[in-house]
Amino acid sequence: MSATPPTPSDPDALALAVEAAIEAEDLAELRRLADAGSSDAEDALVELAAERGDLEELRRLAALGNTDAADELLELEEEEE
Repeated sequence: MSATPPTPSDPDALALAVEAAIEAEDLAELRRLADAGSSDAEDALVELAAERGDLEELRRLAALGNTDAADELLELEEEEE
């Protein structure tokens, strides 16, 4: 089992880590960075989940209080009706 890389404490390093995860469309890494407190990672996670139609991820984020995820979830659910 591989070890989870540490979350960068330097804001510039954190921004680069988020950018790399966005470019790779790495949901797991974005989730990890968001869970560590990165609002940029959380925003990117919402955007990527919405683009993919990932209702489960949007529900998870909405349950954690992310209003953007809740809004995206409502939009996607309305489109399905």
